[in-house]
Amino acid sequence: MTATRSEEPSLSVAAAHLMKGVVYRDTHPVPWHHLTQLQAQVRDYIAVLGLTVVIDEAEGYAFLRSQPGDEEVSGQPAIPRLIPRRALSFHVSLLLALLRKKLAEFDASNADTRLVLTRQQIVDLCAVFLPASTSEARLIDQIDSYLGKIVELGFLRRIDDAEATYEVRRIIKAFVDAQWLADFDARLAEYAAELGVAR
Repeated sequence: MTATRSEEPSLSVAAAHLMKGVVYRDTHPVPWHHLTQLQAQVRDYIAVLGLTVVIDEAEGYAFLRSQPGDEEVSGQPAIPRLIPRRALSFHVSLLLALLRKKLAEFDASNADTRLVLTRQQIVDLCAVFLPASTSEARLIDQIDSYLGKIVELGFLRRIDDAEATYEVRRIIKAFVDAQWLADFDARLAEYAAELGVAR
C-alpha cells in the first residue's frame, strides 16, 4: 500500500512510526510519505523530547537520535535519555565494520542499490578474524548469534530463512562512518597482528 498524493499528511502517523524504530522508504511507504511531507513539524515535535530526527532521502531511511549533551539548558533540568546507548561486543563491532566495508565496495562497483549476502559469504568475511575452531559448526553458530544481534539492531534484514540470505541495510552508513571505521581499523590491525593474520 502506498500513500496517495491526495492523502493528508499526518504528524501523528509520522511521529508514532519514528518512535517505534527506523522508517524505511521501501518497507514503510505510508509513514515515509507522511514524514517527508511534514519534516519541519516532525523535527519540532520530536525536539521537545530531546531527540533529533535524521532523514536520509537519498538512501531512504529516517530514525531518531538523542540530542548531544545531558547538561541543564538555561536552568531547565536535563532531559532523560530516551534512546539508550548500546555497548557492542568486539565481534559484533567487527562484523559491522566488515559489512560497512563490503557495502562501500559494493557501491563503488555496482549500480544495484541492495547488497544481499548469504550467511556463508558473511562467515567467509569474518572467519579469518576469529580464533581457529576445531568445529566449523561451532564457528557458524557463533556467527549466527552475531548476525541475530545485528538483525535486532536493524543493520541487517533477513530476506530468506531457508536460503540464509541477508540484506545489508543502508542505515549502517549513518552509524558506521569513516571515522568509526578508521578507529576500528587500527584496533583490528592490532588484533590481526596478535592472531598472526595477514590483512
